[in-house]
Parts: sequence; structure tokens; C-alpha cells
Amino acid sequence: MRTVAICTDRAMDHVLNNADKYILTPYVYPASWPEDGALRQMISLWVLTNLGAELIYLGFGALSFYYVFDHKLMKHPLFLENQVKKEIHLATSSIFWMSFPTVVIFLFEVKGHSRLFDNISECPLGWPGVFLSIAGFLLFTDMCIYWIHRFLHHKSIYKHLHKKHHIFKIPTPFASHAFHPLDGFLTSLPYHIYPFILPLHKGVYLSLFVFVNIWTISIHDGKYLIPGPLICLINGAAHHVDHHLSFNYNYGQYFTLWDHLGGSYRHPSALLGKGPHDYVRRFTAEAKQTQ
Repeated sequence: MRTVAICTDRAMDHVLNNADKYILTPYVYPASWPEDGALRQMISLWVLTNLGAELIYLGFGALSFYYVFDHKLMKHPLFLENQVKKEIHLATSSIFWMSFPTVVIFLFEVKGHSRLFDNISECPLGWPGVFLSIAGFLLFTDMCIYWIHRFLHHKSIYKHLHKKHHIFKIPTPFASHAFHPLDGFLTSLPYHIYPFILPLHKGVYLSLFVFVNIWTISIHDGKYLIPGPLICLINGAAHHVDHHLSFNYNYGQYFTLWDHLGGSYRHPSALLGKGPHDYVRRFTAEAKQTQ
């Protein structure tokens, strides 16, 4: 699965305050617009959300595409003509439309309705509690995304939303955020919901925001880096490319737990000598022999 994490929630108040202090108040907004005005905050959050999400997607996506992704995969017969261009167009437009409902959630968070906190002293368990909250965040969001992802594959839903992402059978890192806007917003909801339910440090949440985006890109990069002993536990690129190819397997985001429990786990074909890289190697070798 790929999830655009336009989901920094109340941690966004730090970003917004700094933007107000150094740019928006002195150079953009008239003095008659108070910094805590709802309309001004919504406009600012919308701009910051779009800039941040697009820069993270394009920046980390480009780094992964040029330095990690195996470009030989572009010779695979299922790789579409002008695919990278199509992925980027769909992703950037999706992020734009997703930002509208996302900003509404951000406004509630900036107004202080979440359980995000500033200081470690506010966490009842101190540093151990912070580390437990990270584990809780990953486990909670992984569980939710698994079931949302399976829902999006239901035959009555799939063709309207999730199919846009699955046209890319051999994905590149730029496919990570390429999907229908409603699809992306639904799968981002667990990230928004978590800090309403359980406490989380703002700085940790911002870090998790970046991590989620990098992870989403990494499972589309075609590089199989998960260590052997963890293959059955961690959902990596090898698992996710099989999801793109086989449709009904490996729905997880970070872990394979729910795929095992839900009967949808498939051991990566790439690790059995039957993956896209293997096909391209055989295809290339056969082409050389016929020359």
C-alpha cells in the first residue's frame, strides 16, 4: 500500500507559527488579519500542506528513482509508455485535491483538540512512554491501513478509486503517491486519528510524518533490502511489487502481521527467482541469443 501522509496534525502549529513569524505576517497578510483567525489559518495551512507534501514526494521520490530504483525494470513489458510522467501527474494532482479535506483536520488540531504534547515531561511514562507511543502509532496505523486497503480492493469500490494506483504494475518510486485523491485521503485517516486517541510528542509526530512518506516511496522502489530473517515480518518492496502484480496479496504497510492473520500473505516472488527483475534478466538474455 502507499499512503500519502499529509497528516502532521497539531504538530503543524509549530510549522504555522514559524511561517507566520518569519514570512506570512511581515510580508504576506495585511495587519488587519489576525494570526489566529480561522480563514487565515486555513489558507496558510493549505499552502504549507501543498508545498511540504509536494516537496517531500518529488524530492525523496527523485532521490529514490535516480539512486535506488533499478532502471532495468523499465524494460519489463508491463511498464507503461511514459509511465513516470503519468505517475508524477497523478500524484501531484492527488496531493493537491487531498489537501482540502486535510486542512480542515489540521485546523482542528491547530486549535488544540488533539492529544499531541510539546514536552517529554507531559508524557506520564517519560521517555519509555515516547518510545511506546512510536510503536503504538506504527502498529495502530498498520492495522487500520490493512483493512482500509482491503476495503478499497472490494469489487464494488476498486474500479472507482484504487484502480488508478494499480495501473502501474511495475511501479517506480513516483507511483508511491499516485492514486485517486479520495483513496489517498481514506488511507491517511489512521495517521490523523491516532493523536485524537493517544498522546504523542509533536516532534516525534513530525518525524513519523517524514518516515511514513519515505517508507511509502521505499516500498515502490524495486530494491529488496529487507534482511532475510525479517522477510516474513516486514512488508518491503519485494512484498509490495507482488501486490501490484497479483492484486489480492500483501496489503500491509509496514508489517506482514495482518496479511498473515487475514490470509492474504504471499512470500515475495522476487525472492523465489520469479520476480520482475528475473523476468527482465531472462528477457534480455534471450534477446541477446537471438541477435
